[in-house]
Amino acid sequence: MISDKMRPLVENNSAIRAMFEEGKKLAALYGRENVYDFSLGNPNVPAPLAVNKAILDILNEEESTLVHGYMSNAGYEDVRDAIAHSLNRRFGTGFRLENILMTVGAASGMNVIFKTILNPGDEVVVFAPYFMEYGSYVRNYDGVLSVVPPDTKTFQPDLKEFELRITNKTKAVIINSPNNPSGVIYSSETLESIARIMKEKEKEYGKSIVLISDEPYRELAYDGAKVPYVTPFYHNTIVCYSYSKSLSLPGERIGYLVIPDEMDDFQELSAAASIANRVLGCVNAPSLMQRVIMRCVDEQVDLESYNRNRELLYGHLTEYGFECIKPEGAFYLFVKTPVDDKEFCQFCKEHRVLMVPGSSFACPSYVRIAYCVSYDQILRSLPVFEKIAVAYGLGGKKEENR
Repeated sequence: MISDKMRPLVENNSAIRAMFEEGKKLAALYGRENVYDFSLGNPNVPAPLAVNKAILDILNEEESTLVHGYMSNAGYEDVRDAIAHSLNRRFGTGFRLENILMTVGAASGMNVIFKTILNPGDEVVVFAPYFMEYGSYVRNYDGVLSVVPPDTKTFQPDLKEFELRITNKTKAVIINSPNNPSGVIYSSETLESIARIMKEKEKEYGKSIVLISDEPYRELAYDGAKVPYVTPFYHNTIVCYSYSKSLSLPGERIGYLVIPDEMDDFQELSAAASIANRVLGCVNAPSLMQRVIMRCVDEQVDLESYNRNRELLYGHLTEYGFECIKPEGAFYLFVKTPVDDKEFCQFCKEHRVLMVPGSSFACPSYVRIAYCVSYDQILRSLPVFEKIAVAYGLGGKKEENR
């Protein structure tokens, strides 16, 4: 009954979601307090109070036809204008409302981009480790994913390998900073090098190559780290943004695309993206949440809560002997495993600790641990992590029985 295109997706269902479902089963058996689920990037920090207030105020103050009705496929003009002005204040850009297209979260935004630009056989370059769904999004439009192997010393993009993977078939390049799963922020020097290589390749092949900057974690940066805004580095850049993490609204599915004036064929591209938004079945981003974003465009979640979790978990895991680069942003630790990553995840699951194997991010021998959980869960999990470390001879207290 199902299509040939869907069959491999069913057979290789997301490891993240599989672990999440496994966590619910274990919680039913052993009690939620005895299961340590670090699988899903589902924010534990609540949305800012201003978001809840905005929802109530909008329902009481704005016309029902505005709040619940149709609008232009690109979204409400006043919402897009508010976002453009916010970006201009923060990053010194010169965007207008015409540069903003409201989307049903970042996932829908990326699908809009690929629907707009990809022909069958076009290649999209991505840097490992990368969010696994990128491959599915590209294949939705019969594109081909080309993966740059990871530099596991720094987790910055391997630029030599990157240059080799841009071919005459390359239509787009995806970057994700702060990165899921490594937590690394791509430096200005890295972005300058990526831009230089792409400009050279555009000239060599006589074609446009789009840089897609996927930025759901932009606001989650620690220790004063800055996340460079990408559009000034490269003319053919599209920014894909989501409020899932910055406002703790993953279930509300609200985000936007930035399509700058500087892009080749801007008018045709932005018009096509607006139509893609409609024909994909989204039609437009949720109207109520668009109105909320206009009132909360500069709000942020409590970053210190995530930082406390980061410091606690990173400090103890490295003390127990695990190897991990300290994340500069997002809310994940990407930890080297002492054995095969899937085997390690299975062993941890036996101790009711759930995480995602690095092979799901095209980076085997690592695991992703999402620390967007309660501080209490991390505290309760530490003796179990130490027990796991001892079982593999990494250090800590000796375990009498494995």
